[in-house]
Order: sequence, then C-alpha cells, then structure tokens
Amino acid sequence: MDSKLTLSFNQDVVKQAKKYAADNNISLSRLIEHLLIQVTSSNHKSLEDYPISDWVNMVAEGEIEYKKTVKSARKKSKDEFFSSKK
Repeated sequence: MDSKLTLSFNQDVVKQAKKYAADNNISLSRLIEHLLIQVTSSNHKSLEDYPISDWVNMVAEGEIEYKKTVKSARKKSKDEFFSSKK
C-alpha cells in the first residue's frame, strides 16, 4: 500500500531528478522509493559509509523495471471529448 509523503528539495535537484526519471521510464516517486530501499536495506551506519559507486550502479543497472504509460496530449484529449459531445 502506497503512502503519501511531502518532501522539499532544491529546485535544480528536482529538475534533474525528473529528467533522469523520465529518461529511464520511471516515475519520480518510484525512483525515490527504490533509492530509499537501497539505502535502508544496507548495514551502513551513515551515508558517509555508503559506497556511492555501488549506489550509482544500482540506479543505473537496477533489477526493477517500470513501464511508463504514454499519455495523450492535452489538446488531443480535449478535442476527443468535445467531438464525442456532437
């Protein structure tokens, strides 16, 4: 069961993370969830102990695969809606 969580990040970080997620066909929520799972499932006592190269490899080559659904363009959806009313 998913839970909502409000987080605050630097705008540049959010922009880069959204681009990374989109380029990898994953939602930003699932990307962050995956990263949190990786960080919390290890035996590292602090972030300084966490091997960054392992983290980068897990993100880049992770076993989790998410499919992004293609959404229709807003104008197309609007046109379809109004044409169905005729």
